[in-house]
Amino acid sequence: MQKLSLDQFDYHLPSHLIAHQPRMKRDSSKLLWLNKQTDSISHHHFFTLPQILKKGDVLVRNNTKVLPARIMGQKTTGGKIEILLEKALDFGWNNWLCLTKPGIKQATEVVFKNSKLKALITTIDTQKPTAQTYLRSIHFYGLDDIKSALFSIGLTPVPPYIHSQQTEKELRETYQTTYAKKLGSVAAPTAGLHFTKELDNVLKLNGVQILELTLHVGLGTFLAVKTPDITKHFMHGERFELDAQTAHKLNLAKKNRKRIIAVGTTTVRVLEDSIDQNGVFQAKTGETQIYIYPPYQFKAIDGLITNFHLPQTTLLMLVAAFVSQPNTSHKFTEFQKCLAGKGYAEAIKNQYQFYSFGDSMLIL
Repeated sequence: MQKLSLDQFDYHLPSHLIAHQPRMKRDSSKLLWLNKQTDSISHHHFFTLPQILKKGDVLVRNNTKVLPARIMGQKTTGGKIEILLEKALDFGWNNWLCLTKPGIKQATEVVFKNSKLKALITTIDTQKPTAQTYLRSIHFYGLDDIKSALFSIGLTPVPPYIHSQQTEKELRETYQTTYAKKLGSVAAPTAGLHFTKELDNVLKLNGVQILELTLHVGLGTFLAVKTPDITKHFMHGERFELDAQTAHKLNLAKKNRKRIIAVGTTTVRVLEDSIDQNGVFQAKTGETQIYIYPPYQFKAIDGLITNFHLPQTTLLMLVAAFVSQPNTSHKFTEFQKCLAGKGYAEAIKNQYQFYSFGDSMLIL
């Protein structure tokens, strides 16, 4: 197997190209089209997507909804604590996996300003270190309605490299897709932020089918890779669901040779996890730890809509794999030399905005 190092997935981004605010109109973002058939690059806007896609194409999107997962508290001794909720462990919202900054000891009690809500660190998972600290289990108590309390005191968990001037109320709307339904993510599936209800209607009128699945974004998606040998990176599990009706429609699309285009890398991971060796989608609910990097044979998708990702991340690795052997004729050597890397260079040259609130790319 080809040896891959972390520095093969690097590129330089001028800091002024990091998007700190969303565009006023979601579908006015730029759209860079990487044509895998011709190795060509062209520039568009997202609202022109209906002119690029064909009748019969199938768009698949992640309908997860972002939690106000960032919570500020303090220890009973007075020290400030930042908590990032990662995954609910029960339906009552009492018990969660979380990250804390700074790391705090087991049995530490946390209190929250202007709330009767309290929390206790119950366990520390020293077997699975993250880039910052160890995952912790936290138990909330003190109120009957934990969910409402967390919504009251929690903040939208926009990535730390975004310095938004929006209010919390505005962020809860803009850092959310227009089709978000199922609550559970600690980060938005950002490729979907460019869609509007009006654009959806045009796509459907043009004969594009839109399907949905769910993956609750967590550490598996946003955690940085720190191992020099990328194959040694540990992928945290993320909860997902592909229901029977959607699996049936995807199988019909495959049978009829329709193009399946994933909106976002989280959607790709569910689809690739849910298709069997015979190319048949299976209805599935559970956790995925699928980790995609070159060379990987994609079985589920024909195209991908995605934002521009940070260097040295699993998302960038997935994109690099999609434009490399065995999916194209190009052997992967390093990100900057592959078609996606050339697209990134072209986007930088043309002043595209990058990352969560940034512009988009279509690989088809």
